[in-house]
Amino acid sequence: MLILDADATAAALPMHALVEALRAMFARGCEAPPRQVLAIPAGDGTTLTSLLMPAWLPGAGYGVKTVNVAPANAARGLPAVHAAYTLFDVATGAPRALIDGTTLTNRRTAAASALAASFAARADARTLLIVGAGQIAALLPEAMRCVRPIDRVRVWGRRSDAAAALAASLRERGFDAAAVTDLEGAASSADIVSCATTATAPVVHGRWLGAGSHLDLIGSFTPAMREADDDCWRDAAVFVDTDEALAKSGDLVAPLGSGALDRRQIRGTLAALCRGEVPGRRDAAERTVFKSVGTALEDLAAALLAVGPR
Repeated sequence: MLILDADATAAALPMHALVEALRAMFARGCEAPPRQVLAIPAGDGTTLTSLLMPAWLPGAGYGVKTVNVAPANAARGLPAVHAAYTLFDVATGAPRALIDGTTLTNRRTAAASALAASFAARADARTLLIVGAGQIAALLPEAMRCVRPIDRVRVWGRRSDAAAALAASLRERGFDAAAVTDLEGAASSADIVSCATTATAPVVHGRWLGAGSHLDLIGSFTPAMREADDDCWRDAAVFVDTDEALAKSGDLVAPLGSGALDRRQIRGTLAALCRGEVPGRRDAAERTVFKSVGTALEDLAAALLAVGPR
């Protein structure tokens, strides 16, 4: 069985190839049942939450991502989240590979945002604003540059030192990158605004966003989380990774409830875009929004790319 640690997983998932692997898998489709959530008593008074995310494609593979969340790990000096991906032979059930789940998730998440931007961002989009300074945020410039001519990156974070560190790292990778403290000003001049935070209240406001801009929302994956205010949705063309986002993300649940977002604005999913069933951006002045919550389809596509053909 092949074992890929974090570094080997990153090397096996070059961003351009990963974006195209996701495009092909969304177009083709696979079986991806709802994730299973298990509450496991740890024996020390705490509870381990384990999420199981399966997906399979006949003739290609069957995989399961296990994500374990242990909030008490902060006191142990350990990350709260650990993940592993196991890929099996779909016919025999024999394990083919054990893959670092955190690296796989981070890279496929950034690649999914780039895939959406290939349909929804203006073809001449050059300026990217990243809101957030974590692991996924660090991958977004590389991903977006696979589909749009990004040559200017600005980074905003709640911790200015983290934003400055990310900007410095991006400059080392050849990007014209700088940290910013004026989020409104940076958002108003950006072609693409990508948010990858754990915010529970809006950090981006629609009145800041210009005509023709594209807003990419990654962070809100529960109904209690939000990155965008109601104005971000008004008069925008909206795309989602899957229909599950409509129930899982506070960024969609809240504006749908308030009436700021009309379901008729939701143009379609990544699968519908990749199959040519719905149009992407219609003109240069249209303002677009993409909301993702993640899907096991993306994990399987990434795992099959990482392992390669049999």
